[in-house]
Amino acid sequence: MSLDTTAANRLMTHFDDHDSVWLFGYGSLIWKADFDYLERRPASIRGWTRRFWQGSHDHRGTPDAPGRVVTLVPEDGAICHGMAYRIPPSVFGPLDIREKNGYLRVITPMAFEDAATDAPAQAEGVVYLAGEDNAAYLGPAAEVEIARQIAASHGPSGPNRDYLLNLAAALRELGFDDAHVFELERAVLEIA
Repeated sequence: MSLDTTAANRLMTHFDDHDSVWLFGYGSLIWKADFDYLERRPASIRGWTRRFWQGSHDHRGTPDAPGRVVTLVPEDGAICHGMAYRIPPSVFGPLDIREKNGYLRVITPMAFEDAATDAPAQAEGVVYLAGEDNAAYLGPAAEVEIARQIAASHGPSGPNRDYLLNLAAALRELGFDDAHVFELERAVLEIA
């Protein structure tokens, strides 16, 4: 699969006839919602774990020196916590461009973490996933190597370390634990 997944994502028409769609964010979408949304709720999805295994050639790195950003990898029994946004389907246009570096839209069930009694506890929605078959996928590495790459990388959206630190801060603020993210945060701060 090419680095640019925009055209592939535009072929997904599953939610085109809906007034709104739930979008699950587990990386920068937690703390950087630079799009219009109708509602925002803490949420989780099952069977996936967050990992800094995706290369970033267009935001937090360059084609010659990619940064590392998160994707989801399947893991039995895992729960990935994040933020869900109810959006009009028109928002997928700009999101497809933002997430073009290997991410594909995938339909997923999600559970909401808040206790709103007048709101649904679950919904079907969309998550952007970067699988190991995409050209930007970097895959697993020792945490110290991932931390060094994050500490050294910089792209048009800024230092890769800011992505990691903002994600860790957002997860803490929401009360979610993520050992992988917090271990990388500690390692990158030690390098700095």
